[in-house]
Amino acid sequence: MKLPMLSADDKLAEIRRLYFSTTKETIQRDLEKALDLLKSMASEEERERATVYMEGMAQMRSDWGRSGKRRRPRRRN
Repeated sequence: MKLPMLSADDKLAEIRRLYFSTTKETIQRDLEKALDLLKSMASEEERERATVYMEGMAQMRSDWGRSGKRRRPRRRN
């Protein structure tokens, strides 16, 4: 996926927008896009500013992934 040339502030703003607009149905796609933006950041300082949003999206994916899966009770022989 080709990303347009964005400034570090634009990339952070897009990651932030993805964080606040993601849903259970779009979390995987949004997280992948945010990761692409994060990888394109030039410095560690720029990436650190996005950390809170990235961790939040990872937590949402984890929480939403668990809620859809129910454990089946084990059958005893």
